This record gives sequence, structure tokens and C-alpha cells, in this order.
Amino acid sequence: MTTRPRLNLGSHLIPGLVALALFVVLALVFLTASFPAPQGFDGAPITPSIGYAMFDLAGGQIPSESFLIAFEIIDLVLIAALAAAVMLARREGDGKLVGIEEIRTDGGHSRDSTTDADADPDSGSDAEVTNDTDPNTATGSDTATPTGEEAN
Repeated sequence: MTTRPRLNLGSHLIPGLVALALFVVLALVFLTASFPAPQGFDGAPITPSIGYAMFDLAGGQIPSESFLIAFEIIDLVLIAALAAAVMLARREGDGKLVGIEEIRTDGGHSRDSTTDADADPDSGSDAEVTNDTDPNTATGSDTATPTGEEAN
């Protein structure tokens, strides 16, 4: 069954009226404003003059300063950003990202070397064995925790 939409006159009424009043004020300002006649460059072609000014070439009919150095700086920055984006997005043949092996969030330990050390605590790893015999816990247990980290 379809219901008719109902007008919610609660807290949405005041902001809506304020927005409507602002629209009316802005519309009146723009419609009643008088602008002077557009100023031109006395028939000089603007687009070729911009090109001549950008590359510091003679031939533009509108005098301007050179933008060649700014153009070259922007060119170098965009090429560097493009090269960095390609380098970051490059993948190997098996679908892995190139260089992801060097990015570690676990302190730099390889996953293969930590799984072997965790399986055998007597293998001479950095883990210390603590005896949890706190009377407030249900059972005491021997746990191996890495040095410098808290046991949860």
C-alpha cells in the first residue's frame, strides 16, 4: 500500500525558510546589478597571445611577461607525480604489488621466520616464558610473550 508523502513542519521549517530568503536576496542583487560594457583587447586575438606568452615567444599582439619557467616547473612536478603513481601501482606477474615485501607493520619480521619461532619456544627466540599465577584469574598458565609486549 502506498502512502502519501507528508510535509514535516518540525525542525526543518526554519532552515528551509532561511535558505529561501537567502536565495531571494541573492537573486535580487544579481538581477538588479548593472555591469559596465565588457572591455576587450581592441580586436587582438587572445588565444595566440596566451600561447606566445606561455612559451616566451615573440609574436603576440598583447604585451605580457614570460611563463616559460612556471610552465617547466609544473611540467617536472607532473612528470614526477606520474612516475611515482606508476611505480606504486605496478604489479608483478603473480598479482602482488612490487616492493610490498619491504613494507612491514609488525616491526620488520618476516611472517615465515616468526611462525617457526612461535611454534618452538625452546629454539632460542626472543620470547620469554612467564608464569601467570595470578589468584584473580580462573587458571594459571605458562604463556610465551615477545619481549617488550604486554600479554592480553
